[in-house]
Amino acid sequence: MGAEPLPGRVVALQANYCLVGLDASSELGVDGRLLCTRRSRLDKSGLQVCVGDRVTVASVDWRARRASVVGLEPRHNLLPRPAVANVSRVVVVVALAEPGLDPLQLTRFLITAEATGQPVQVVLSKADLLPAAAVEAWCRRLEGWGYATLAVSTRTGAGLAALRCQLGKPGIAVLCGPSGVGKSSLLNALAPALELRVAAVSGRLRRGRHTTRHVELFALAPGALVADSPGFNTPALPTDPQTLAAAFPELLARLRSSPCRFANCRHQGDPGCAMGDGWDRHGIFCRCLEEVEALAAARSRAGQGRQGEGGMRQRGDRLEPLLDPQLRRSSRSTRRQALEAALPTLDADLSSPDRED
Repeated sequence: MGAEPLPGRVVALQANYCLVGLDASSELGVDGRLLCTRRSRLDKSGLQVCVGDRVTVASVDWRARRASVVGLEPRHNLLPRPAVANVSRVVVVVALAEPGLDPLQLTRFLITAEATGQPVQVVLSKADLLPAAAVEAWCRRLEGWGYATLAVSTRTGAGLAALRCQLGKPGIAVLCGPSGVGKSSLLNALAPALELRVAAVSGRLRRGRHTTRHVELFALAPGALVADSPGFNTPALPTDPQTLAAAFPELLARLRSSPCRFANCRHQGDPGCAMGDGWDRHGIFCRCLEEVEALAAARSRAGQGRQGEGGMRQRGDRLEPLLDPQLRRSSRSTRRQALEAALPTLDADLSSPDRED
């Protein structure tokens, strides 16, 4: 059993356990991955361990490959979905066909990626399914949005060498995107030894099928880790409407050179707006802003409802009507406490000399 705490990084979460890769595994001459539990003091402090976190482990049982996570280092950033900490860059993967590219869906992924403050890149998979001119047109369009874009194909091998070079840089790169766009297939092409599970796109719905079930870090080069993540189709938008514009690089670039007249401009044809409506993602920005403002208004109404003014309350991602306090039944313990509090007053009334029989 090891007594000295050892540093490492969480490379996967499995049920209630963390799979931790030790920094000193080569020096120790053992398999560097340990299945770890969390000490109770971490749970009580409310610290949630995520893939990519730097941790320290102790109570190592080398024979059973078990240990306990006893410390969590501060994070540099956190990508909320998929939950990966200390991200160096985010690679949003979308397919050009099967399923087809949806600009609104891609924008929602890009907004989530921008929240990390790290470089964001777009990879267009299945490039062999479209004519070269159409692929080039998509690349130019996305570069106009402000993103470096690379078209790849696992069938022909196009773009794989460039992608391997980019993902081989030190740090954690996260591959995220909708289901069925070929993230796991890309990793298999870059590192065949991984043998990640893949599945064909649904023939009836032409939608992707979930094959990756959890986030896991894989080593592509010394110091270079890449996270394969489960696909999902509707990333969440920011909660504050004022922060939405910061997630559109082409909008920020225009505002730096020519600011709007008013600092709180919504870029919806407001007086003195520097953007106007002549940019590619203006319609998408309007739809996102409308959704963010509607959710913000719903949360505001829910907050008023909690103060007794009626309305809705937020439960997870949905709103629920608040129950009228007059219709709410008190619990059994509450009724018992009220009765016990009333007993002294009742006894005093019964023993009063002024009581009339």
